[in-house]
Amino acid sequence: MRLVTACAVVVGLVAAGCGGSSPTSPSATGGSLRVMLTDSPFSDAKSLLVTFSEVSVHRSDQPDNDTGWTTLPFANNATSRTCDLKKLQSAQDILGTGSLATGHYTQIRLTVSSATLFFENAAGGNACDGTIAAPAGRNAAIEIPSGVVKLNREFDVSASGATTMVLDFNGDGSVHQTGNDRYMMSPVITVVSVQ
Repeated sequence: MRLVTACAVVVGLVAAGCGGSSPTSPSATGGSLRVMLTDSPFSDAKSLLVTFSEVSVHRSDQPDNDTGWTTLPFANNATSRTCDLKKLQSAQDILGTGSLATGHYTQIRLTVSSATLFFENAAGGNACDGTIAAPAGRNAAIEIPSGVVKLNREFDVSASGATTMVLDFNGDGSVHQTGNDRYMMSPVITVVSVQ
């Protein structure tokens, strides 16, 4: 069985302005969310492209349904963000940034919409971008039965400070080979720390 190595998502919450899709805001001031990705080596492929379609957070005074979540825009206001985890072995890149109202938050939600392994050639360009061109050569699309991951972790966002949340994307527990050039992903993501 081939296993994909772990990656970490670093979430920084810093003071800025209010926004997002929450129907109400507890404060006229707020912070911004910055999502960073890093990864460790993966010897079985030249590139591992993972596309995220949403990053959102839930504030405690909002209902636990779609209207109670604040969706954070990706970098450059793209509709999705693709990262080549192979290029993030000793570096970090921005997954997304956006405004976030001050308040008490209880959950973060990540949606992984697609992932592909490339075995012969590495992808060109940036580590993370709105889109990354697929390299030539043998590849394997990774099936994702459910790419939505909700993480329960309380944290506060204030206008006078910054909060950093570190998430561990456990690749070894997330991607499994199910046949010849067939892989399946069930994202396993845990909260490492909140500062």
